[in-house]
Amino acid sequence: MQYAGTNYLAILLAAAASFLFGAVWYGTLAKPWMAAVGKTEAEIKGSGQTPVLYLVAIIAQLIMAWVLAGLIGHLGPGRVTLRNGLISGAFAWLGFVVTTLAVNHGFQGAKRALTVIDSGHWLGVLLIQGAIIGAMGT
Repeated sequence: MQYAGTNYLAILLAAAASFLFGAVWYGTLAKPWMAAVGKTEAEIKGSGQTPVLYLVAIIAQLIMAWVLAGLIGHLGPGRVTLRNGLISGAFAWLGFVVTTLAVNHGFQGAKRALTVIDSGHWLGVLLIQGAIIGAMGT
C-alpha cells in the first residue's frame, strides 16, 4: 500500500471550516445543549475558561483534520476523493466518536439529548473535514 501524501492547506481549511460549523451548531442549539448539560449561560461564561477552551477546540480540530487526512491518504494515490473523504469521515465518527460519547455520557449519567447534540456536531465536523480533504486531494 502506498501513501498518497498530505495536503496541509486542506488540513488548515478543514479545521477552520469545522470550527466555524461548531460555532453555528452550538449557537443554534445553545439552549437545548445547556439544558442537557444542566448549566446556565451565566455559569458557562462565568467560568473564565471560555478563551482557553476555544484555543483547545481549534488545536483539536487541527489534530483531527491531520489524522483524518492521514487515514484518507492511506487509501493510496488516486483514492483521495470527495466521496472517500466523506466515507472516511463517517466511518471515523461511527467507529470512534459516537461510540466514545455514548459510553462516556452513559456512565456520566448525561441526558440522551447531550449525546445526540454532541454526536451530531462531531458527525458534521468529520463530514466537513473529510469533504474538504478529499476534494482538495494531495
